[in-house]
Amino acid sequence: MADAAVEFLLDNLQQLLIYHTHLISDAKNQVEKLESDLRLFKAFLRDSTKKRRKDESLRELVRQIRDVVYEAEDIIDAFVTQAAESKSKSYFLRAFQTPVKLHGIAVDIERVGVKVKDIYGDKNRIDFASLNVGDGGPEESEPPTVRQENVVGFEDEAEKLIGYLTQETTQLDVVSIIGMPGLGKTTLAGKIFRDPAILYEFPTRIWVYVSQDFTRKNIFLAILREFTRIDEEMYHKSDQELARLVASHLERGKFLLVMDDVWTAEDWEKLQIALPKSNKMGKVLITSRHVEVGQYANKNRLPHMLRFLTQDESWLLLQLEVFGKPECPPELEVLGKLIVDQCDRLPLAIVVIGGILVKKFSASDDISAKRNAWTKVSNSVSTYLSEDPGRRMEKIIALSYDKLPYHLRACFLYLGMFPEDFEIPVWKLIRMWIAEGFIQEKSGISLEETAENYLEDLINRNLLRVEKRRSDGRVKTCRIHDMLRDFCIKEAGNERENFLQEMKRSSDGFEPSVAEVQKFRRLCIHSSILSFISARPYGPRVRSFVCFSKEEVALPTENVAAIPAAFKLLRVLEVKPIKFTKIPSDLYQLVHLRYLTLSINLAILPAAFSKLWNIQTLVVDTTSRTLEIKADIWKMIQLRHLKTNASTTLPKTGKSSKEGERLRTLGTISPQSCTEEVFERARNLKKLGIRGRLAMLIDGKSGSFDSLGKLENLEKLKLLNDVFPSPPSEGQLRSLPPPYKFPRKLKSLTLSDTFLDWSHISTLGLLENLEVLKLNDKSFMGKCWQAADGGFRRLEVLHIGRTDLVFWVASAHHFPRLRRLELHNCEELKEVPIGLAEIENFQVLDLYRTKFAAASAKKIGDAKKKKEEQNGKVGAFKLSIFPLEE
Repeated sequence: MADAAVEFLLDNLQQLLIYHTHLISDAKNQVEKLESDLRLFKAFLRDSTKKRRKDESLRELVRQIRDVVYEAEDIIDAFVTQAAESKSKSYFLRAFQTPVKLHGIAVDIERVGVKVKDIYGDKNRIDFASLNVGDGGPEESEPPTVRQENVVGFEDEAEKLIGYLTQETTQLDVVSIIGMPGLGKTTLAGKIFRDPAILYEFPTRIWVYVSQDFTRKNIFLAILREFTRIDEEMYHKSDQELARLVASHLERGKFLLVMDDVWTAEDWEKLQIALPKSNKMGKVLITSRHVEVGQYANKNRLPHMLRFLTQDESWLLLQLEVFGKPECPPELEVLGKLIVDQCDRLPLAIVVIGGILVKKFSASDDISAKRNAWTKVSNSVSTYLSEDPGRRMEKIIALSYDKLPYHLRACFLYLGMFPEDFEIPVWKLIRMWIAEGFIQEKSGISLEETAENYLEDLINRNLLRVEKRRSDGRVKTCRIHDMLRDFCIKEAGNERENFLQEMKRSSDGFEPSVAEVQKFRRLCIHSSILSFISARPYGPRVRSFVCFSKEEVALPTENVAAIPAAFKLLRVLEVKPIKFTKIPSDLYQLVHLRYLTLSINLAILPAAFSKLWNIQTLVVDTTSRTLEIKADIWKMIQLRHLKTNASTTLPKTGKSSKEGERLRTLGTISPQSCTEEVFERARNLKKLGIRGRLAMLIDGKSGSFDSLGKLENLEKLKLLNDVFPSPPSEGQLRSLPPPYKFPRKLKSLTLSDTFLDWSHISTLGLLENLEVLKLNDKSFMGKCWQAADGGFRRLEVLHIGRTDLVFWVASAHHFPRLRRLELHNCEELKEVPIGLAEIENFQVLDLYRTKFAAASAKKIGDAKKKKEEQNGKVGAFKLSIFPLEE
């Protein structure tokens, strides 16, 4: 993707010029010149995004830009790698056949500069003014056909929305239907529009198709056409005059106005000036892909999020599409259900594949031939969808993609790196985006916060869906629908963007072939890993190698060095399922690595890791309970996140006061490493995990809990008491440090296996900024917890894990802001304090294997439901009890 490539190379050059100018001293002037040319590229790419899809000459120009940028990137990265360490000479002889010579870099960059001038410098080739750059002017857009036959499902959705539309309100009411591309928003709106109850209720019903390229004048004229004849004089009126005319017709009597396919809140703002807010009999029904539109159009009612079809509805829809009735030959039923399953409950995908089955495979009456044909389709639904002559799936998704802001395109396409139907961990996704260079620095906001904003934007545009949320409400995991993922894979593939490539096992080996790997820049492979590695791939241009296999893969000794040997210029290496029995020495030559996840069977992280000076995120998963880091992490100036699963001992700190200042995540470290010197260096930490004998830390015998007070920005702290090989109970803490010794800005605290008495929990209640408290397995023990007054003033989330608690005495004033309460494996707890029902913001009560307290939880649920009905906010409180009573 040219846009992302330019952005990353610019950032890379800036880093070189600031931090490592000695590595490019022979070619510094040329590098500075190239940076200037790249800024021109960036401006052009940003301005021409929409025009590219329809203009072949522009697409060719973008391909040339992409290729020249990739070439420059390869030259500079290879040169820097070689310059970083003299020992790498033989390494690069193996990688590039010929060494990247120091004196040659100036010539190479000059050659790239000539191409830059040739592509961008000749203003006669491109008239930028005539491009009508940016989003472009209005274009002809065909309104979608409102489906009237074979409308399956949505009865419950239609009933709910018709209920909203027939409710009495005090002013004009706006109802919105929001959903991802192809989910059936227009179909549902059409079903409602034709419903007898709506026909009876609204004598005036108007349907307008807005689209992303509308003009206000055309929309206003479309509405006026329902009331009067449109003459020449009408066409010459201004938008404001037409808006007043529309309002004058709509301000009296009942009407239903459907605005299909509204794209942005700004679009709604432009149109609503014609709608009379004072007419309480008027209703507007909006369909949109973007949550923001529904939120903006009506701040008093949440947008209606359209659900996916059920499996039964999906199967019924396919039968109606193929056979015209809810019947299917028994010989085809299993295959049909396999096909439906791959459509992932998306109506448009089912309709498209149904049409393909009818056109291609229904001519023959031979059931055996039909079964063979259906078997072919069931083996690769996505392939057949892409061969649809009308390209309906691709076109409807492309509308959303083309509308994406410049900065979100690479982030969206990158989702193709993850397997089908994969639950994507947001922590990983965000750090991978950052390592890839997709997230740009903004003053006053961290890279991680910017990335989270991008994620929320993709979710609000219905291009991603939330799978799980963290206790603080932030997204923990997400999924991309298979059809959207297929679009990403195709759009980002070698034939279009050469942005990423998925390797799949085929009957002949791999598709594409292993020999083609040398052309690609990002690779993902999620199965047959050993076969791929054993085939000795050679990818001198590959920057990212990602594997999310469901099965662990132990690398044989002869293959341990295969990955660094194959991919010399890696930035991202995410291969947690691959287990390394030893760390290959070639790994330390990958100086461009920014993100590394490593699974090892070692208790020591060697000193040579210090050579990876570009590392931002390092995740080490080891089978050992302890890990000693010998690498000087304090010299790794880009390091932001160091995560391990073991109790990790850090190296001694250096003398520089700036070493470690970029660290934001550190864990889980041993109590011995919790020293004043460590926290003086890592003073900007936001997340810290400590694992080991916590009593030694609190008593000051190993490390110092007092030193945590230096962490003025720490928001999240995990304390995992691990006294192995002794039984966990032998590590019981006698008490907690006083509140003033905890970090001042602490928002989230997790405890595990501390075996504290409930009398000590009042200490945590006095932490002024605490919002999330997770009391995991046996963190507090004892039969009774009598909540104390004056504590937990800001606590929003409370999780209590395995405990022997029997009686919990508390009222609403003990937890005034509690929003979520989780009680897991509290098998002796008699009841949840009924007074918690009085907490105004209490929204979620989750019981898991806490059977005795279920009855009281139901009482709280009933009380909350009654209060909601009184306040008109039905459905806000969620009660979950597992297992359900038989």
